Amino acid sequence: MKKTLLVFLFAVLGISTSAIAQEYWNFGVKGGVNFTNMTSDGFEENNSRTGFHLGVLAEIPVSDRFSFQPEVLYSTQGTEATRIFAGDRIEGEYQLDYIQVPLIAKFYVIDGLALEAGPSFNFLVQEEYDFESNTLNFEEDSDFASTFEFGGALGASYKFNNGFFLNGRYVLGFTDAFDSDSFDEDAIKNNGFQLGVGFIF
Repeated sequence: MKKTLLVFLFAVLGISTSAIAQEYWNFGVKGGVNFTNMTSDGFEENNSRTGFHLGVLAEIPVSDRFSFQPEVLYSTQGTEATRIFAGDRIEGEYQLDYIQVPLIAKFYVIDGLALEAGPSFNFLVQEEYDFESNTLNFEEDSDFASTFEFGGALGASYKFNNGFFLNGRYVLGFTDAFDSDSFDEDAIKNNGFQLGVGFIF
């Protein structure tokens, strides 16, 4: 199912981007650090988790000031959270890995400096839930998270004349990261910051 969704998405992406590209495509690579968290009414307290993202992109000029930038990223996310369940205090670490496909619109304010925003289609690759309580310790690959997350990204980037660029974004999951029927009635949603560097060929 995941492979079918990805193939369909890339097919649609290829058709749409070839239709709007006026001059040429600029391909590139990027990577960096993630500082992610998760929000839920059920958390007593929670802390951010440090991860990474790594992937490829294509910047497609539409006009002098506007570009379209699809990306495919591998991103590690999650949080460290404490909650009370049946009178037991549970400290847990949620670890979620995604293939993210952000479709970013870029508006160049000045040469090199661009504001960025767009939706992100995120496909779950791997998950692990590690927790400890007064009565039990538990760590293994789990099957609680939703296989697909719809989210968004908002940020800015600066591209140097030699092709290198710096990038910072706030990312937010609009849909529940976990299947509430099998895990938790309280909605748990991803959020965080991605700080990275990259190179446009």
